[in-house]
Amino acid sequence: MRDWHQVFEQNVLVPPHPHRARQPAKESTAFQCVLKWLDGPLIKQGALEVLSELGCHLRVSLFDVTYRHFFGRTWRSTARPLEPLPRQPPRIVLNEPVYFHTSLSHPGIVAVVEVAAHGRRPDGTLQSLSCGFGILRIFSSKTESPRSASQDRRLRLYHGTPRALLHPQLQEPIEQSKHLTAIESCSLQYTLQPHPALEPAFPLLPENLLVSGFQPPPGLLPASRDAGDALRKPRLQKPDTWYLDEVFLTLYPSLEKFEEELLELLVSDHFREGDGPPDSSALEIAERRLCVGAHNGLGFVQRPQVMVLVPEMDVALARSASFSRKVGSSSKSSSGSQALVLRSHLRLPEMAPDPAFAVVFQLEYVLSRPAGVDGTAAPVTALAGLARPYTVRWAVWQPPPDAGSGSATLPLQGGIRPNPARCLVYKVPPAGMSSEEVRQVESGTVQFQFSLSPDGHPDSPAPPRAERRPSRRTHTAPASPPVPPPPGPAASQASPMGPGLSLSQLAASPPSPMRCRPAKPSSQQPTGSEPAGTQAQERPLEGGIVHLEADLSPTPVVPGPCVAEQLQELPFTPVHAPIVVGAQARSTGGQPSRASLALLQAAGFPEILDASQQPVAAVSPADPVKFNPQKEEADRLRGNEVVLQFLAFSRVPQDEPGTPWPRTVYFTFQFYRFPPATTPRLQLLLLDGPGKGRPGPLTHVLVPTAGHHGAADAGPPGFQLRFRVDPAFLRPGERRWFARYLAAQSLQVDVWDGDSLLLVGSAAVPLQHLLRQGRPAVQVSHELEVLATEYEQDAMVLSGAVTAPGSVRPIGVHTVVKGLLHLTLANVGHPCEQSGREAGTLPPSRLRVISSEGAGRFDGGSLLTRGAPRREKSVVQAQKLAEVDSELAAMLFTPPPPGSKGPRGAAQEGDAVRRRKLERMRAVRAQEAGSEWGGRRSVLAEQNVRAQHARDLQVIAAYRERTKAQHIASALSLAITVEHTLYATLGTAEFFEFALRNPHNSPHTVTIELDNPELSLVVDSREWRHLKAAAGLHTPVEEDMFRLRGGLAPQLFLRPRETAHIPFKYQTFSVAQASADLRPEKGTEPGSPGRDSAMPTRHAKVLFRGDGGQPLAVLLLTVQPQPHPVDQVFRFYHPELTFLKKAIRLPPWHLLPGAPVGMPGEAPPVHVRCSDPHVICETQSTGPGEPRDVFLKAASGPSPDVKDFFVAVYVDRWLAVPVQIWQVHLHALQRVDVSCVVGQRARLSLVLRGTQALRNVRAFTSHPQELTTEPKGVFALPPHGVQDLHVGVRPRRAGSRFVHLNVVDVDFHQLVASWLVCLSCRPPLISKAFEITMAAGEGKGAHKQITYTNPYPFRRAYRLHSDHPDLLQFTEDSFQVAGGETYTIDMRFAPSRRAGEREVLIHINDHEDKNEETFCVKVIYR
Repeated sequence: MRDWHQVFEQNVLVPPHPHRARQPAKESTAFQCVLKWLDGPLIKQGALEVLSELGCHLRVSLFDVTYRHFFGRTWRSTARPLEPLPRQPPRIVLNEPVYFHTSLSHPGIVAVVEVAAHGRRPDGTLQSLSCGFGILRIFSSKTESPRSASQDRRLRLYHGTPRALLHPQLQEPIEQSKHLTAIESCSLQYTLQPHPALEPAFPLLPENLLVSGFQPPPGLLPASRDAGDALRKPRLQKPDTWYLDEVFLTLYPSLEKFEEELLELLVSDHFREGDGPPDSSALEIAERRLCVGAHNGLGFVQRPQVMVLVPEMDVALARSASFSRKVGSSSKSSSGSQALVLRSHLRLPEMAPDPAFAVVFQLEYVLSRPAGVDGTAAPVTALAGLARPYTVRWAVWQPPPDAGSGSATLPLQGGIRPNPARCLVYKVPPAGMSSEEVRQVESGTVQFQFSLSPDGHPDSPAPPRAERRPSRRTHTAPASPPVPPPPGPAASQASPMGPGLSLSQLAASPPSPMRCRPAKPSSQQPTGSEPAGTQAQERPLEGGIVHLEADLSPTPVVPGPCVAEQLQELPFTPVHAPIVVGAQARSTGGQPSRASLALLQAAGFPEILDASQQPVAAVSPADPVKFNPQKEEADRLRGNEVVLQFLAFSRVPQDEPGTPWPRTVYFTFQFYRFPPATTPRLQLLLLDGPGKGRPGPLTHVLVPTAGHHGAADAGPPGFQLRFRVDPAFLRPGERRWFARYLAAQSLQVDVWDGDSLLLVGSAAVPLQHLLRQGRPAVQVSHELEVLATEYEQDAMVLSGAVTAPGSVRPIGVHTVVKGLLHLTLANVGHPCEQSGREAGTLPPSRLRVISSEGAGRFDGGSLLTRGAPRREKSVVQAQKLAEVDSELAAMLFTPPPPGSKGPRGAAQEGDAVRRRKLERMRAVRAQEAGSEWGGRRSVLAEQNVRAQHARDLQVIAAYRERTKAQHIASALSLAITVEHTLYATLGTAEFFEFALRNPHNSPHTVTIELDNPELSLVVDSREWRHLKAAAGLHTPVEEDMFRLRGGLAPQLFLRPRETAHIPFKYQTFSVAQASADLRPEKGTEPGSPGRDSAMPTRHAKVLFRGDGGQPLAVLLLTVQPQPHPVDQVFRFYHPELTFLKKAIRLPPWHLLPGAPVGMPGEAPPVHVRCSDPHVICETQSTGPGEPRDVFLKAASGPSPDVKDFFVAVYVDRWLAVPVQIWQVHLHALQRVDVSCVVGQRARLSLVLRGTQALRNVRAFTSHPQELTTEPKGVFALPPHGVQDLHVGVRPRRAGSRFVHLNVVDVDFHQLVASWLVCLSCRPPLISKAFEITMAAGEGKGAHKQITYTNPYPFRRAYRLHSDHPDLLQFTEDSFQVAGGETYTIDMRFAPSRRAGEREVLIHINDHEDKNEETFCVKVIYR
């Protein structure tokens, strides 16, 4: 069945001439026109000779002869083949009924019937020809108009096309015009008569729309089998009543700015039209209205309900505190007064259960002129002229077929696209500025709650249901439904202000009188207590004063008897600090500057050459990439060599001069499905020499190190990695996946300090420029920002930002730019030999259908051979049974020969020959060294061996008889065994079907047994259809195919010789990946990662048993796990042996890569799965427009262990293919809590335990300016010893944050111990404040002095510190002053490059580094 969008787009009506619309409206009359047959040779002989497969059809349009105007929509009949019978006059039988109704009862309104033929040209193209047209008169000029006769009529046909009617010389009567030539012996037989039975369907059928009886409009029941005409006696579908509540509209960028721009543009338009000067105060917003109505794709079923909207802040001020909390919880997507709120509830009783029915929302603004100078308002007559509604936005909501209640969020639409109101709509943001997903948000959203029952809204009892009226005079225009007081405890949440209709609504009433029946009294209302608002719901707008007389007093709440009730759980979401996906590791970058390129070229980095040993052409990262999959697949160079060249790592210009910079770094990343890669340590070499470097475009280049001490290598600078992606590496069918990976993914590179083993930051580089698109090679250079992310403690971020409406920013997450990474990416194409199994085509394992006909057969050989016999040979080498079966060897008396390794299976031929030669040599030596005593002994030994052999033969014979049946059955099972190989990735459901055939002549109930929990049977037909659609299969789907028996194996019924397709899916969430350490080794090329990820192969078995337990087929699956791409990497540092609880916030669902295109505004359900079963991973459904959070709960191990797991995010119900895969690293650290004051040193001691060997270690911190350790430098850690590590903390800013402390073995660069220092810093007490003003820019700074008086009566020593050492330096960092004397502190303030204000703290500490006083200096840079 067609949905609303298809019906709406295919039924765009042309309105009648504007002069017709100004005439007084009349009652609409329904007609039935039956087109019976065509007589005469309509097709010319020339067309019969040229065209083949000739057919004929009719086209009918409404035409206004008076104004020469076509209107409505052209109706087209079913095509009829042209098969002229010999010796009979040509006739084409149609018998098609056409229905319509119109209120334009004028003789000038006619129907134009065109006869068209169509056929195929000799070249195969289609061609349509107009064979003539006729003018069908609907209304007569006599008093009995319209025509009421039902007898057959004959319509004359004329040469030409209906476009001839637009000629100005054609005047009434047209049939007598000399410009029209009738076609001889050609006519159309028809009947035309009024059809009053169509009047009940008037609400579903717009005026002037021609429809066929065989294609009824949405909302009607189909015709019975005997009568195919559904409009002859139309039957309406039973409607459903939908209830809408909590309607909120959000406009972009805010409600205030949106309305300000709207008024400015309207005033500007009025000025251009000559209505006055452009004064923005000349207009003001009288009201904001929301028109809501049911629409069946052709038109509104009833006139839309008109509701008044108010800003959210006005509602919060007018209503009670409880309702304000309700509004705040339902409109988190808007902040402040950005939302428009509907204060009443909506009831839509005319919604038929048809996919073409939808609810249409229209946002209108009514403008007026403000009151005069004396304060008097404009009269009602003046308001009537100004009360013109302006439609600014609209939206369409199609109710879900299975949901009875829920929430929905729709994007508002506008602009020039067709809309249900058929009017001009206010513009939308320019299309070229944003993506499609952003444009939907920029146009605004509407969100609401919906339900099929009034019980879904406890604060709104169901109003009386209005009947659907069949009379043509009953087109009601229901006004805004009232808000009757609820009879329950929820009355405090109802609106006490009512609909709030104003005079502008009354002035905009329709000109035609509307009458309606009184509504039936509701049984839910007590007698005599029905409010006037219920009656006002069904009153016409002409009696509009009734709308303002509704009873708005709330019903008093009568408490009922005390009854013990079950406590209801309130909706509650755990408060965690949400981390927005993409906000913590998505660095920005671009093309390096020309100065950086010059320095890189002068540094002598090796050039990247293509297959012809020519330099690779470079492209700019700012150039757009047009991905053409056909070009990638048609490339003759099928081998891709991806080169990553790390060039330099520079400091940012904003870095403080005292900030430490790493001496060596290394990088970690994972490219495509290669193993995770770790580069060797690279030294950062200063370009300008020691002591001359400063932050600039390029400061440090990367140089490989030689040895463990980090000395620079004498080779060329930089480090290269090469990944060879060719047909030998790719699986069949994987080539297009690799191209899509390059087009859509980004490579995340983690930068680590090579000495301290601390994470410096992360950078993300897009891979789309590596698409060669037919070129031999391509390279691109990037300058990427390396971002460091700091997470605050959860307990310290419980601020208002957690629950603020519309808050989707990271809470407690700070991102700092640590440096600039210069990286060059290249893709070099290489020719490859054409293999028999091309990587661009799908292999049999990817065809998704496995047939049991391909089972193996027994080719002979030993029944005891382990595994399947060799298929390529018919000769099998004989083997000793003792060497084949270990159970038999244990029962034999003969000891194994010396040097034998015991029983084994399938020995090679070379081993048997070697054993035979050794036995011969041993026998020869025994014969040569034999003597007479030895001969007698050998005879006794030989007799003993013969006796043992005799007993062994008896054991072997008995054993063979006992195991013969088992081995024969095992060999015969090979004939029904099918082997298949799957290539599985994390979280992706590998779907396939097994074609099982019943080989017997009797029916069987087949039991399906699985031995692997990751392999499952698809028993839901909806999931089966979804997986088949994704795989592109067209095999049949059966409902209730399997018999499910709880925990027992499912069963399937098969008829004799029947073949059934049984659906399976294999889905794994466990991952085992090997890491690749890219250190140069002997015999290997430096920087060449391995090809194999060393992932273990898995097996699964499916056994199909028939009646009696006999196997019918066996499916053996070999699963080859493959590495998967990673979309996002999260790295958390958490205290050891505790639980990590984090919330990761998802972006809007339509921004997720690979998200399906669903209903506009409808957010699909989000599901998550984790690769570690010990990690709790879940997501909760939230309200419309609310952000989605993924909650993680993982247990950390002992320090310094690292737990790695993956999280797969799905937006489809069946968890078929993940749209995002996250990798989470959880570092377990020893936690130390420190409470301190800013500027004052806090001391603590940590216990450092030695390992089994003596190590030379050193302590490193992530914030060396604030945290220091003692002993400094390298010190020896004795084995199994205990040593104190003294830590001093002097924080520079207040707040809570984490500081990392690592103890590293400097010889082997291994992590010995790690701590997570949790700082809770309080601000100091400021005793004095100063303010100075300086010039911004490259100045000399300023020298200032302040005095300090020693308050003690004895001499004291003091130390000076500052929280901004880059802006303030002291002449002396310490001083001594006698008791009661004053000391002058000399200071120098450094200049700032940017204008602004900075507060600098001066800490005066005593000799123990405790804070005595703190001064605050406010520096203003101008």
